[in-house]
Amino acid sequence: MNKELLDKLKHKKEAYRGWKQGQVAWEEYRETVRAARDQVRKAKALIELNLARDVKGNKKSFYRYVRDNRKTRENIDPLWKKKRDVVTQDMEMAEVLNDFFASVFTSKCSSHTTQVTEGKGRAWENEEPPTVGEDEI
Repeated sequence: MNKELLDKLKHKKEAYRGWKQGQVAWEEYRETVRAARDQVRKAKALIELNLARDVKGNKKSFYRYVRDNRKTRENIDPLWKKKRDVVTQDMEMAEVLNDFFASVFTSKCSSHTTQVTEGKGRAWENEEPPTVGEDEI
């Protein structure tokens, strides 16, 4: 970020403070916010353009930018058991998640599986799958 952008953001913060205290009109504050937002977007686009242009020569900076902009979560919020008990311990949470995923991937209702296994009488179901020989490559 350059000094001009930092000054614009500082002015935005001051305008907000002034608007909250009733010293700055709403329209003036909104115009300041729009100008700051526009300048931030342009600066971000310029940075990303430079990264994309220089990615072949400087991969490290590109991957640093990607890594810094990833949004990851380190924790899992408390879960509910079937009996509406709150689970906060790691092992209990693992068991609840395991039970949930096991129930998703194992079907107790057989109507859907019979529809899938019966098929629709397609001609290609009985044919051999195509193979690629060395002479075709």
